This record gives sequence, structure tokens and C-alpha cells, in this order.
Amino acid sequence: YSNADQKILMGRELTQGLGAGSNPRIGEEAARESESEIKKKLSGSDMVFITCGLGGGTGTGGAPVIARIAKKQGALVIGVVTLPFTIEGKKRIENAMNGLERLESVVDTLIVIPNDKLLELAPELPLYTAFKIADEILTNAVKGITELATTSGLVNLDFADINAVMADGGVSLIGMGESDSTNRAVESVEKAINNPLLDVDISNASGALVNIIGGADMSLDECKLIIETIGNKLNPDAKLIWGAQISVDMDKSIRVLLIVTGVKSSQILGHGETLESIKHKEIEEELGIEFFE
Repeated sequence: YSNADQKILMGRELTQGLGAGSNPRIGEEAARESESEIKKKLSGSDMVFITCGLGGGTGTGGAPVIARIAKKQGALVIGVVTLPFTIEGKKRIENAMNGLERLESVVDTLIVIPNDKLLELAPELPLYTAFKIADEILTNAVKGITELATTSGLVNLDFADINAVMADGGVSLIGMGESDSTNRAVESVEKAINNPLLDVDISNASGALVNIIGGADMSLDECKLIIETIGNKLNPDAKLIWGAQISVDMDKSIRVLLIVTGVKSSQILGHGETLESIKHKEIEEELGIEFFE
């Protein structure tokens, strides 16, 4: 169930309102069946977010189709996806990697949230809670980006600023940190940089988008310290865009949302392995043959 104001039932004839049965091909065909309706809904959009959990059928197969439609209409297209927990099975992970590769080739920026990394945050989490947290992180990523352009604050951005970092941003990772201590600026930014979800050397990133949220007592000096800390870890040529908002819910606390674009991460496709090389290894193991370059 979704609380969205506007909804589209994809594949009305193909799936008759049901899911894709964990088959990405069915999800793709369902999206293509509804292409004209999707085009109509996305018409005139400046920025389109495509969010899904990869590994099943509907999101894995349908998301790249929708992304291509939005891209053709001139929108800035940002994907925000979760990767399955290892315990969800080999087939679901294989589906996710295929979907990830296809989606990456279409969107401007693809923010990837590996669910397994949540276990490093809290290994004793009940499974239901772990899935819920993954959804909340996905939601916070979308909310954090949109608020930079739509919410008035200490430091405001507009769509052009976001576009400068996110256009052709490639694979991206997200880190979040929050602190209410006397040293909250330093602690919040360090937590964001060292967040398990951001398990990558950010010095090789092409850009970074930062959203700082604090209470009415948050100072510009604290914001400056946070941005300088991040800037010192980035390549000097990387694009760094940031904004800061005041929230009544953040009494005496500061929260930092850090999205790093253009990264290469071992947590997504292994240690520099391509999807093709992973498939080759699987075939070699199953059939006892060896691929030669």
C-alpha cells in the first residue's frame, strides 16, 4: 500500500494487478505496458527520484524502464536503491546486481544502500526492524536532497546547485551522523564520514552533497567546521555543495547527511569485480570450465 497522491498500476493486463513473482523480466514488461501513463505523469518534471529495493521483480525490472522514460523527458534522474541482505538468497542478490548495472547506465546518480551494512550498525536488530531502518534511510536520502532545494534555511540551494553535483554523478553512497554533545559539529560529521553505509575512500569521489540540520542554536561557525572537515577529505577538484536548515525537532542536536558521488566501492560489486566477471566465476564453478581473456 502507498500513500502517494498519484499511483499507477503497472502491467494491468500482464500481471492483473499482482506482483512480478520475483521475475525482473515480468517487471520490465509491466513497466513497458504502462509506458504512456508513466510518460504523462512525469511530464514537466525537473527532478525524478526512482526508489526501490533491488532483487525482486517489479523494482529490479521496472525501475530502469521508468528511469529511461524520465531521462528522455529531460529530468535529472536520481535512483535510490537498497541491495538485499545476504540471507535473502543468491538468486535475489544476482537479480539485484543485474538491476543495479542496468539502472546505473540510465540514471544521473545512483545512491546505493547495501542492507548488509545495517548489520554493522546494529548486528542484533530483529529482521523486521532492519528492513524498516533500510526504508527510513532511503526516505531520508530523498528527503535530504529535496529539502536542500525546497526548504528555506541558513544556507539555501536551488535546483541548479543540486544538478551541478548530481548530473552524471554515477554510483553514490550515503552517510549520516547526529550528535547533541558539546562537540556536536565534529562528532556529527565524523559519524557521517565513518558511517558503515559510506564504506569507501571519499578522496576519490567526484562530488559531495551535504545537508546540515540543527536547532535554532546552530551557528554558521559549526556549519563551516563541518564543511571544512568534509572538504579536507575530498579531492580538491571534487564539487562540494551544501545547505543548512533549522528544525524545531533538532533541539541542541546537529544532523549531517552526506551523499558522495562518483565512487568505486567494494561493497557494491565486490573488490573491483564487474558483473560479467562474477557470472564467469559462477559458470566456472558449476561447469568446471575456465574463461581466458
